[in-house]
Amino acid sequence: MVRVASTLVIVIILSGCASHPRVGSQRMSKGDIEYGYAFSVENVFPYLWYRKGISKRSDIGVRVGLPIYGSGLDYSRLLYEKENKWDILNLAWSLNPNYNFDFTYYKFRQRQNKKTGELGGTAWTGIRFMHIPKGISDKTSTRIGLLIGGKPGSKLSYEVGYFHDFSSMPISYLFKSDYETVEGDRFSEFPHTTKFGLPSENSRITGFSLQVFFNLGYNRAEKKELEDIVPETKQ
Repeated sequence: MVRVASTLVIVIILSGCASHPRVGSQRMSKGDIEYGYAFSVENVFPYLWYRKGISKRSDIGVRVGLPIYGSGLDYSRLLYEKENKWDILNLAWSLNPNYNFDFTYYKFRQRQNKKTGELGGTAWTGIRFMHIPKGISDKTSTRIGLLIGGKPGSKLSYEVGYFHDFSSMPISYLFKSDYETVEGDRFSEFPHTTKFGLPSENSRITGFSLQVFFNLGYNRAEKKELEDIVPETKQ
C-alpha cells in the first residue's frame, strides 16, 4: 500500500494536472486585499495567491507558481447575499501543461454561534465546469463536477473536488483501478496516459483537486481609511 500511495503521489506531481483558483473565503469590499500561499496535488511547487476587491461586488485574483504550475488569473462576482450566506460566480484561467478555464458557482455559509451570535469559520460548496482546450496529448477535455471547502480558522483553509470528463470514461468506472480503453469503442480516442506513461488531459487523475491555503494577511480598506483620517482630526 505504501508503494502504491507513493507512486500515485509521484505520478500526480509529474503529470502537471490542471489547476484551480483560490477564491476569497469572505465577502470583500473595494480595496480589500488578501494574500498567502498554497499547496496542492495539482502543482509541482507551492504557489502564491493574491486577491483584491475592485468594487462592492467584484474581486480579482492572481496566482504565481514556479516555474508555471498553478499560475493564473480569475474574477469573482457576488450574485447573492443574505446575512451569513452568499453566492459567487468565479471565472478563472490557469497556466500549466494542461492549461484550463474554470467556470464555478460557489455557495458560502459562515457559521454563527447560536448563543452569542458571533460569526466563526466559513464553509462552501460549488459546481465547476472545466475546459482544457489543448492538453499535453494535444486533445481537448471538458469536465463537470463538485467541490467542497472550508476555512475553520483565520489562517488555514482547504478545498477538495473532482471534475469528470464524460467523453473519456463512464462515471460508473471511476473507481475501477484496472480500467482501460478498448480499441474501437467511443472512449478509445481519449487515452488516459501519454506515450511517456503519464496521466493525460483525459485521465481521471487530472479531474482530482486538493488544495490547502495559508493566509498571510488580510487588509481591509475601511480600516486603512480610518487610520488615515484619525491623524488629521488630531491636528
